[in-house]
Amino acid sequence: MTEATWSLHPQLTADTTPVGDLPLSRVLLSNDANYPWLVLVPRRAALIEIIDLEENEQIQLMGEIAQAAQALKHATECEKLNIAAIGNVVPQLHVHVIARRHSDPAWPKPVWGTVPATAYKPNVRNGLIGGLRRALSIAPITDQG
Repeated sequence: MTEATWSLHPQLTADTTPVGDLPLSRVLLSNDANYPWLVLVPRRAALIEIIDLEENEQIQLMGEIAQAAQALKHATECEKLNIAAIGNVVPQLHVHVIARRHSDPAWPKPVWGTVPATAYKPNVRNGLIGGLRRALSIAPITDQG
């Protein structure tokens, strides 16, 4: 499976804003300002589970998750990170990295379905994306794939 045959699931396209590409994964920002929330999607076709990646890519993904988590924690000064690869609704392999605060609308429960998504103010979203790009040393995506 190569990056050339990869495409982003339509639901992920609808629910996120592109941040940039790490060596393996596309980094996306969830369009829900209630929780600063990154989604990492390995750019490989037909993946459902982490174990579907080659062993070296599994290791690469774990490193990219850690890198994204550190960048998000630094950018948001959150109190807790939630990291999960669930995929019950969107089957394409993707990993959620969610910044949590004791004051967020869902604390201490999972974020899914607690409150309706709230759109980012454009300047807040753009500032967060810019900070994440700098922290991750990634450029904007020119090909939406």
